[in-house]
Amino acid sequence: MRRRSVQLLFGLCGCGLIFFASPVSAREEAASAQVVLGHGWQLRLAPGSPAAKEHPEATRWQATSVPGSVQATLLAHGQLPDPDWRDNEAKVQWVGLADWQYRLRFTVVPALRGERHLALVFNGLDTLADITLDGRPVVHADNMFRRWRVPLDGLDRAGEHMLEVTFHSPVTRLQPWLAKQPYALPGEFDSAFGDEPPGRQVANYVRKAAYQFGWDWGPRILTEGIWQPVRLEAWSGWRLDDFHVAQTQVDADHAALRAGFAIRADAAGPARLTVHWRAPDGREGSAAREVRLVAGEQQLDLPLTITQPQRWWPAGYGAPNLYAVAAQVTVDGRVVARASRDIGLRSIELRRSPDRWGRSFAFVVNGVPVFAKGANLVPLDSLPSRTTDARMRRLLDGARAAHMNMLRVWGGGYYLPDAFYAMADRRGLLIWQDFMFGGAIPPPDAAFRANVKQEAIEQVTRLRNHPSIVLWSGNNEVQTSWESWGDRQAFRQRIGPAESARIAGGMHALFDGTLREVATRLEPEVRYWPGSPESEGRAPANSPDSGDAHVWNVWGGSAPVEDYLKTTPRFQSEFGLQSLPAMATIRRFATPQDLAIDSPVMRAHQKFDHGNGNQRLLLYVRRGYGEPKDFASFAYLSQVMQADGIALAVDHLRSARPRSMGALYWQLNDVWPGASWSSIDVDGRWKALQFRARHFYAPVRVVPLRQDGRTAVFLVSDRTTPLAAQLRTRVIGMDGTVIADRTRPVTLPPQASTRIDDLADADLLHGADPRRTLAVFDLLADGRRLSRHLLYFQRAVDLALPDPHIQATLRRDTHGLVLDLQAQHFARAVWIDFGDHDATLSDNDVDLLPGEHVALRVMSHDTLDTLRRAMQLRSLVDATLPHGTPP
Repeated sequence: MRRRSVQLLFGLCGCGLIFFASPVSAREEAASAQVVLGHGWQLRLAPGSPAAKEHPEATRWQATSVPGSVQATLLAHGQLPDPDWRDNEAKVQWVGLADWQYRLRFTVVPALRGERHLALVFNGLDTLADITLDGRPVVHADNMFRRWRVPLDGLDRAGEHMLEVTFHSPVTRLQPWLAKQPYALPGEFDSAFGDEPPGRQVANYVRKAAYQFGWDWGPRILTEGIWQPVRLEAWSGWRLDDFHVAQTQVDADHAALRAGFAIRADAAGPARLTVHWRAPDGREGSAAREVRLVAGEQQLDLPLTITQPQRWWPAGYGAPNLYAVAAQVTVDGRVVARASRDIGLRSIELRRSPDRWGRSFAFVVNGVPVFAKGANLVPLDSLPSRTTDARMRRLLDGARAAHMNMLRVWGGGYYLPDAFYAMADRRGLLIWQDFMFGGAIPPPDAAFRANVKQEAIEQVTRLRNHPSIVLWSGNNEVQTSWESWGDRQAFRQRIGPAESARIAGGMHALFDGTLREVATRLEPEVRYWPGSPESEGRAPANSPDSGDAHVWNVWGGSAPVEDYLKTTPRFQSEFGLQSLPAMATIRRFATPQDLAIDSPVMRAHQKFDHGNGNQRLLLYVRRGYGEPKDFASFAYLSQVMQADGIALAVDHLRSARPRSMGALYWQLNDVWPGASWSSIDVDGRWKALQFRARHFYAPVRVVPLRQDGRTAVFLVSDRTTPLAAQLRTRVIGMDGTVIADRTRPVTLPPQASTRIDDLADADLLHGADPRRTLAVFDLLADGRRLSRHLLYFQRAVDLALPDPHIQATLRRDTHGLVLDLQAQHFARAVWIDFGDHDATLSDNDVDLLPGEHVALRVMSHDTLDTLRRAMQLRSLVDATLPHGTPP
């Protein structure tokens, strides 16, 4: 077992002090002590608030949790209705429009009183806050993403102190100012509740998570509060502010590293820096350097070389190896500061090479080009304090189970906790990290950029040791919206060329200047990218020939899903189709009376197009599958449609390798229950898309793509070595009739897409009815099926699907529960549901060939009899009304 450095921390509880040990992080050092101010806080509605008349109970001081939020506290005390339930979102808006006060009485514990330096540290305040200590103003905070440090060297350490934090509503505080301005910068989504005039949003002007102002997949919940931990720190003599291991060069033979020590010293003098490392296989090594400290702040480096390094690899390419690295600062033979962390040794390149299609956009890890397979990640909850390690772990495990190797942390949320990135490190998940700009046009003034610069310094410094982070991106859709969105173009015409140039200059200074400088200076081995989508250079943003692209003509422009085949970006970082969540999740926010496509409650939980998005969803369902026979069928068909469409897009992109080198669909997860583009809903239930991703993101894949009556067949492999396999191609009737059956040997070259066939429909059908016939492509190796792809010759709505006569048997064997499925005739998109009883299946949304047996593993805490009674099966043939039946 690896030994870990330990230090004493101090925490407050209602009955006094508790002492506990904690592993040392990069910012915790042996020469200092800390008091975590996590208990004893109280909260109330600020005096004079207009909300006091309707909510008198909120004016009284009451216990609150720190970290947390006002909304979480009121929910815990039963003073706020659940915003997820029905149309309660409207009933919680008053909280984010009011001012709130926190307070804490504390004393400086004896262990800290003798130290020379004392400081109060707020790791995060949401967002506009005034802090007073004993009635004296000490901080005005205006950035949710920054740390706020208050020196307290002169504080009376023997007495009791009163700490107060007053939070101001960003809307209430900034709207009067904004109303006086000649214009409001273009933002994102207007409030549905009348608290802001249309087109005049304050979100642009405040450094707060943009999604909390409302998005087209989530509610408007303007949280306020102390959302990150608060602590007292004390130290004397020396302090290690930061320890970072920079990777100068890493290859298979050696890793040239530079250990950086950011040290504060009270006095000049000699010291010794030491770094000790331990490899995954148990090998150990160390390096040391004698230095002379100066009084004040200094940055010192210690070169370090590791031979034959066990490199960190992304999922699917090798083990995500991590080294344990410990640092010490020694003065006169005594350790005065220490830190430790886990690091992964890897080289990372964003390859941007001219080629016959334009300019490449490919991530190369340890010299190996990686086709990025994954999704965009939004915040995990409307209230950040409800995001637990368990929820993050479950989500990342779901991504890995679906063969994903990359997630994009989208810029409209917030920088995630250290635990998230550590989990990604251990799972080999590459992280594309946006800076927190969600699409609104930022102010062009220097003061705003200075605020953002400090934010960036703190966040890059905090996260730069994680091997999972392979890109820092300046923003989401800010510059491309300025260039091409209609409302931005109209705005530029209104304000004139001079003012437009000033705003554009501010964006250039922020995204190509400030953020680029911070990211490249603090983590030069990881590429900075100005925004997403971006082409970088003279090409316009969202160009298919250079950079990354967001493809939204499908869904956003109502184009058919087949249009995914018409464009081949170098890296498709956003594209998506909506669906409804599982019925069990829907029942958590809706009554049976609400289960109608355009009921007020379903519209309240559909944020696209002001609640009209279910009609867009219905358009895609009708176009591809027919008329849903009831609401549950609509929910089911929405998921099948989403899975089919995204699978088509991903298959197209993977087949186009190396022209295309990435597919990140929108979006992996949800912040609340409702219609969205997610593949995993807010309760952690997998939609059909997540199950399908396990197949279309598999390491090897057979991809038949049919267009205009011809089918091109591709063999796609992410493997780094060739694969000898067999391709079996069958054409069968839906009743089981075999029309053709051919097996042949094939070789899949490494890291390539190989086109092996170009077939006309007539070559496959041999005169069979295309409405009653399908082609089955199976890729086999060593007696195992590696990939299966079913090809249809008509849209689902035009298929003559038979009654499949599915037989389903749920049984128990020595390893647990097994569901046996078999169909007499072809069954498409069979969905297994256990109602409100949660059960995890090894697969779902399965196609059953005539007579074929499929066995699925089922994991649940419920009994076998309970699951048998609850189990429901549906397939496409069950879900729609007969042709010609009026809706």
